[in-house]
Order: sequence, then C-alpha cells, then structure tokens
Amino acid sequence: MSPEVPVILLVLATPVFLFWYWFYRKRIASKVKRRFFIWISTVISTPIFYATLIGIWIFCITYYPNRDFDRKRWIRDKQKRYELAKDIIDSKMLIGKNKSEVSALLGVDENKIDNNDWYYYLGFVPELVNIDQDVLQVSFRNGRVYYVSEFQE
Repeated sequence: MSPEVPVILLVLATPVFLFWYWFYRKRIASKVKRRFFIWISTVISTPIFYATLIGIWIFCITYYPNRDFDRKRWIRDKQKRYELAKDIIDSKMLIGKNKSEVSALLGVDENKIDNNDWYYYLGFVPELVNIDQDVLQVSFRNGRVYYVSEFQE
C-alpha cells in the first residue's frame, strides 16, 4: 500500500464520520452507544467509499462509446476510429468483400493493394495504462475478406 492511501482515507473519514454522526444523532439516545456505532460505521464504510471512488474514476477514464460504423466519421476522425471498430467486426460487414469494396468503404491508408493483410490505425483506446495504438487487421484470401480483428500494435 502506498503511503498516500492512509492520508486519503483519513481525509475521506472526516465527511463519512460527519454523515454517520448526523445519521445516528436522533436514532440512538445513549451517547456511549451512539459513539460506538458512529466509529464502527466510519471505520467500515470509509474504505468502501474509497474503493467506490476509485472504481468510478477507473470507469470514467476507460469508458468510450461503441458507435455504429459511419464512413464519414471513419475518414474524418482517425484518432477515434476505435469507437467504430467493434461494429465493423461484430457486424461482419467486410467479410466477403473484395479489395476495391473495402478501399471504397475504409480507404486505402498506407496499405498496398497487392498485400493480403491490410492494417488501419484506430488511435489510442482509453485504458488505464495504454501506450500502444489499436489496429484493425483486414485479411484477404483469394481476393476476398475472410478475417477482421483488432489488436494493439
């Protein structure tokens, strides 16, 4: 555990303590019992509150929408193509298409027409620790797409 965690827990414990004080103030008449319940509730709920905040933070920085494929968006916003990739793969919209149909839909980018594997950069997917771009791989066999996948380069 890093040294700042206890400090963060202490800082979070103050509003949690005040909440439990407010909550038990009129519910428990005995001062001794009330203090006991306030402290126990604070000690138990502060780490839960901290873990919940961390979970919300992780969700917020890793969330991105999965959008339906839109050719204009694909061409215009190359750094956010990852939002469209799931639809391309799941709908199998490229399977069976020839190279000219794929290039009309996705563009050619840096791919050579005679290669059987085409790669499209999707940008950096929002993740907690992401240093690599995602790539869409379109594989051809006998001039037709037979496989489409996404991977990190």
